Amino acid sequence: MKKAFITGITGQDGSYLAEFLLEKGYEVWGLIRRSSSFHTGRIEHLYQDPHEPGVKFHLAYGDLCDGNSLASILKQIKPDEVYNLGAQSHVRVSFDQPVYTADVVAIGTLRLLEAIRELSPAPKYYQASSSEMFGSSAPPQSETSPFHPRSPYACSKVFAYYQVINYREAYKLFACNGILFNHESPRRGETFVTRKITRAATRIKLGLQDKLYLGNLDARRDWGYAPDYVKAMWMMLQADEPEDYVIATGEGHSVKEFVEAVFSMLALDWRKYVDVDPRYFRPSEVENLRGDASKAMNKLGWKPSVSFSELVRIMVEADMELARQEKILRDAGEKYTIRSNV
Repeated sequence: MKKAFITGITGQDGSYLAEFLLEKGYEVWGLIRRSSSFHTGRIEHLYQDPHEPGVKFHLAYGDLCDGNSLASILKQIKPDEVYNLGAQSHVRVSFDQPVYTADVVAIGTLRLLEAIRELSPAPKYYQASSSEMFGSSAPPQSETSPFHPRSPYACSKVFAYYQVINYREAYKLFACNGILFNHESPRRGETFVTRKITRAATRIKLGLQDKLYLGNLDARRDWGYAPDYVKAMWMMLQADEPEDYVIATGEGHSVKEFVEAVFSMLALDWRKYVDVDPRYFRPSEVENLRGDASKAMNKLGWKPSVSFSELVRIMVEADMELARQEKILRDAGEKYTIRSNV
């Protein structure tokens, strides 16, 4: 039985990757930070009572800012594969917290690589790189496109990217960078623009919200489906040689197009509900990201399975169900309040 260690397991990608690996028969370990509140909503369905025999899903306390905890966990479990998905991953927030972002994303990767280097045998390593590293580089962006990062987050990812290459060349680690373009799902965090749109639009449809405030509507992105992309992560570590790959759909759509598709599906005129708020603009914008995943398609046999319109439908249907549940609870609360005042 193979063992995998995943940082960022409580996030969108971490939860899908854990599901995928468990279905493959892996024993899966995930890194979580200690907190007085639970942040495990995306992986609660994977939880297994540790007292039961044959448990394959485990969580370990640690932090990418704490190299000792990483080294201790890795020595304990001796994984075959390590997937570094943990990060402060919100680009706009990285302008407000640049030092913390760099510590987690850049130096956190270096701490993890150092911990891996000391293991024998060393596990295969996957690094979650980002299309944001390309910044203002002209699309379509491929593995040979120059990086021009435009945020503290993107700069930190570039540092991590080259550290992976350095450790691969200097210490012969099986280490890969997956340069993933935007990938979404119903598990996407609600502060990310796609989920912010689908969550707000469905609430507006049911009268739970009046307005949606967004930033740059003209920014263009290459949006795919997150479960497709975690499969690509695994495929990279099954290859004969470690290499770096762009993972993308090859299609570009603007934020405005995403808004139009979502509100159209709900039979709403988006212009009545969406306003632009300058507070959501980045100090330096990334206008156009569209990936060329030819290398991954040719060498790994990977390809996306969900179209842009299908992705929108999946997210709208999931958030409409959440909005319905919210409305039922709100209406029940109002009825209870009225009865209590009689």
